[in-house]
Amino acid sequence: MTKALSLYELNSLVADVIDATMARSYWVEAELSEARENRGHCYMELIEKNQGSNVPVARASAKCWSNVWSVIMPYFMRVTGQQIHAGMKVMLQVHAQFHPQYGFSWIVDDINPEFTMGDMMRKRQEIIRQLKAEGVFELQKELCLPMFCQRIAVISSETAAGYGDFSNQLETNEYGLWFHVELFPAVMQGDRVEQSIIEALNMINSREDEFDCVVIIRGGGATADLSGFDTLALAENVANFPLPIITGIGHERDESVLDMVSFLCVKTPTAAAAYLIDQLTTTLMRVENAQAAIIEGVRRKLEVEQMRIRHIGTHIPVLFSVVRTKQEARLDGLSQRLVGRMTERLSQSQFYLNTLRQRMLPAVQRRLSDESHKLDMLEQRARLLDPSLLLKRGYSITLYNGKTVRSTEELKEGALITTRFETGEIESKVERLKKMS
Repeated sequence: MTKALSLYELNSLVADVIDATMARSYWVEAELSEARENRGHCYMELIEKNQGSNVPVARASAKCWSNVWSVIMPYFMRVTGQQIHAGMKVMLQVHAQFHPQYGFSWIVDDINPEFTMGDMMRKRQEIIRQLKAEGVFELQKELCLPMFCQRIAVISSETAAGYGDFSNQLETNEYGLWFHVELFPAVMQGDRVEQSIIEALNMINSREDEFDCVVIIRGGGATADLSGFDTLALAENVANFPLPIITGIGHERDESVLDMVSFLCVKTPTAAAAYLIDQLTTTLMRVENAQAAIIEGVRRKLEVEQMRIRHIGTHIPVLFSVVRTKQEARLDGLSQRLVGRMTERLSQSQFYLNTLRQRMLPAVQRRLSDESHKLDMLEQRARLLDPSLLLKRGYSITLYNGKTVRSTEELKEGALITTRFETGEIESKVERLKKMS
């Protein structure tokens, strides 16, 4: 009877074979389906997908021990600006290891950050190309901030130092300007960035009329791990958002896709606050200039009226002297009373004009502010409802007798209709009508 090997003996035999036949290292390209650090070591799950079906065709586990990981990871982050994470394409130098007790693993000896950088740029360019094809890449740039941009919705982590800096700068601005800031908490680092920010945007969108703009800030965290801001879903949500979005996610490397599609990109949360303060200061100067012009106009009007009243007053004594030659004694008392009444009337008119000026200026200022804000909001809504934006996104409009067709019930067979696209239109004839059940 043949003697059986123990499992340990069998595994040791496999380990000897691998050590003998696969002694060298290999460079391998793979996607990370999982990456985690524990006690200084890094544990990775590698995967390769079929390009056509996106179905995994190969899997493997890999480990990088702390003595190697502590050297190669800082260099990887300096080059790519990111930490390794699930979904990232990597090129690893590995050697095979089979342990009788723990089984087979690939041991990581090195990592090529340039390969990952190239894959990241390819993915980013693909997202940008798709956004431009959808006609939404520049939509945010077509919006404008209201003149009185004071109601700010902020998307940030509650504990982020950048959020505190942003709020403090608005609160303590040197001009004493008032801002209302409301925080919509979101995860700003890790795998949940995309989902978390989109949820916050949806909440703000449901209360659109309560805000003038949105600020997305991330200051205070690590400058790496920004991949969550380079996703198609997040970029589409920001590009199509009805309010201007300002980003200040605190990094000095190339702009993320989120930065590119936003209304305005600044480097830090404090720079975002400074921009909002400058915008409102410009509005304040315009209001003060208008106020000064109104005051000057009222002052000139008062001067004209005062000169006219004084002119009338100078002719009164001459009139009285002519009358005195005939009835001096009888009219002397009457003239004194008349002069007194005129003087009193002049004083009352002066007081009335001063009171009118004091009351008029605040009312005019408030009316200018309210009407200007309404015009800004109406203009922004009108631009968002512009049919040409729909045409740019690939939709078309069907016209019959110059009117938009909304239902087949408006047409009859043989009718001539016009279909309008972004760059032209075509005419066609209705052969058969089909109603939707």
